[in-house]
Amino acid sequence: MKILAFAASTHKKSINKQLVHYACQLLDKAQVEVLDLNDYELPLYSQDKEDELGHPQLAKDFLAKIGDSDGVLISFAEHNGSYAVGYKNIFDWCSRIEPKVFQNKPMVLLATSPGSMGGASVLAAAVQSAPYFDGIVKASLSIPSFYDNFDADKQALRHDELNEQLKDAVSHLNHLK
Repeated sequence: MKILAFAASTHKKSINKQLVHYACQLLDKAQVEVLDLNDYELPLYSQDKEDELGHPQLAKDFLAKIGDSDGVLISFAEHNGSYAVGYKNIFDWCSRIEPKVFQNKPMVLLATSPGSMGGASVLAAAVQSAPYFDGIVKASLSIPSFYDNFDADKQALRHDELNEQLKDAVSHLNHLK
């Protein structure tokens, strides 16, 4: 079983990257590939750019990674209540190639932020929109107050209750086959 995982952020020190890496450690029955969106940097999507460039190979490669997986794990960064531009851009390019971006894949969606809402707004948007793009959301979880709840030295959640919630969410990807 192959799981594709990434943080929907291009920040090199992203807390969502830390969370997705930790969540991947909780997958016990999967081969996991963690992508870095910085490896898929594309020009800002617009109809004019698409007319000029066609469909960039990096967008095709990203879609192929989704297609080759058995499930997807994403941790969303929240910028002003919405998606981070790096994620939104690759998603927009991909949706022009294949409108069903998630290709009927089971998904676990996460989010975190330094604040008490833990990226809940962007997570709600992602959970709500995923089915329209052929994503099957099996579980979702927001981790509030990242710096209070995540031990950067141990790269693990500090609180047992949150840790159990994360284990439960991620466990949905352990049972795909």
